[in-house]
Amino acid sequence: MRRLLSLFLSAGLLLTLCACGGPPAPEESSASLPDSSGSESEEEVSLTTPFTLPVFPDFSLHPTLGANRANLTLAPLLYEGLFLVDESFEAVPVLCQSYTASEDKLVWTFTLRSGITFSDGTPLTGQEAADALELARSEQSRYHTRLAHISSITAEENTITITLSRPNGNLPALLDIPIAHGSGDRPSGTGPYVLSSEDDTLLLTARKGWWQGKSLPFQSIPLYPMSKSDELIYAFDAGNISLLDVDLMATNAMGYGGNYQTWDYATTDLIYLGFNTASGVCRSAQVRLAISAAIDRQAIAQTTYASHAVPSSLPVHPNSTLFSQEIASRLDYAPDTLAGQLEELGLGGRELRLLVNSENEAKVSAAQLIAYQLGSAGLTVQVEQLSYEDFTAALSQGSFDLYLGETVLTADFDLSPLLSSSGSLNYGRWQSGTCDALLSVLRAAGPEEKVQAAAALFSHLADEMPLAPLIFKNGSALTQWGRLTGLTPIRNNVFYQLEGWIIQ
Repeated sequence: MRRLLSLFLSAGLLLTLCACGGPPAPEESSASLPDSSGSESEEEVSLTTPFTLPVFPDFSLHPTLGANRANLTLAPLLYEGLFLVDESFEAVPVLCQSYTASEDKLVWTFTLRSGITFSDGTPLTGQEAADALELARSEQSRYHTRLAHISSITAEENTITITLSRPNGNLPALLDIPIAHGSGDRPSGTGPYVLSSEDDTLLLTARKGWWQGKSLPFQSIPLYPMSKSDELIYAFDAGNISLLDVDLMATNAMGYGGNYQTWDYATTDLIYLGFNTASGVCRSAQVRLAISAAIDRQAIAQTTYASHAVPSSLPVHPNSTLFSQEIASRLDYAPDTLAGQLEELGLGGRELRLLVNSENEAKVSAAQLIAYQLGSAGLTVQVEQLSYEDFTAALSQGSFDLYLGETVLTADFDLSPLLSSSGSLNYGRWQSGTCDALLSVLRAAGPEEKVQAAAALFSHLADEMPLAPLIFKNGSALTQWGRLTGLTPIRNNVFYQLEGWIIQ
């Protein structure tokens, strides 16, 4: 057992070093300290190199149809949505001036701000916004699943009306979708910059007369052309690129060297422990609660995920107003609970199978750490590493006791795919009419009722524990060491509050 713990700690340290060179501070961190031995010419180059971003010119830059991450990182500089979702996962109006909803939360009407134009001079109208959202809910869009419950979108002069197939009291949180004019690879937008070219070089140029009128730190941003993802490492390490938006804990995540700073931001990417609630010992809520209590979530976030995650015993991010500290405290780390109930729960001498996708090193390390933690409480857990194809097949067949899962929730924290009786991600086969009703109530709740509705749902989940939330991963913006301060990145927009950036 000691040898196993030593391996975990070594693996965690190695992962930390590879990912960012050390645990980050709460707001920003250094991934690598400045090298005092660097030559004077290198320092001069660093000071004179303009702020530059990567672009993949052979791939689409369309904000809803494109798929290249580097190109999508540019989207907030070119495009705006009806809303943005801030660091607390609250919808903040942008292109939307005001909105109303029917009492049943099925019909929403949004009034647009007046006087806004796209960068090509086309006025922003209700029809332009409706066309952009229609494209966003089409099958080729990356927002197709998010908008699946929209029945129709209609437009008038400066309003759009969205009709839903099921109530949603927090629809604005789903409408931070960039509004683009047209379906081409480089459509115009209403954002602070416009894409242009100069001597065959692409660059972003600050728009004159941008409707928000905020002061921008860069009048132009050169775009460094790329053709392969692995070129990003060399270009960033060489200082040719000033900023990257990355998931340092992703499958096949690239390792970055050189001198850079890390600016983490909250996401809705949930890592959780799934239970087979239909067969085996995990049919018992008491067993599930005891197992959950024996998991040290803080250790997983800090060690396995190198502090690029935050622990959470509830399936909602701690930054959200829906999070209940009182309910979360009922689920505090208490390994003695499992240790003292092993025989009573029928777990003495039992071995449970914990499945994990072998293609993600962080998940494998997390699964092994969970197995160790449960083993320390007296429960034997065998970790089985499976390819993604075999992993998903085993989940579909219900061939597991436990599994380590990951899903990206929508900003309204709709848990229906995971926990409803017919949920597409309900691999544990959890069936509860009470849970289904509470999910529906929360989904339909308006601003005044949603905190109370969330508390009712989370209290029920804290009693039944159909799955055990573990952590929410962070996203990371990487910048060259000492070049910028004042960054406040948020999910889907690392340039949030760009006007507050300070160039060193």
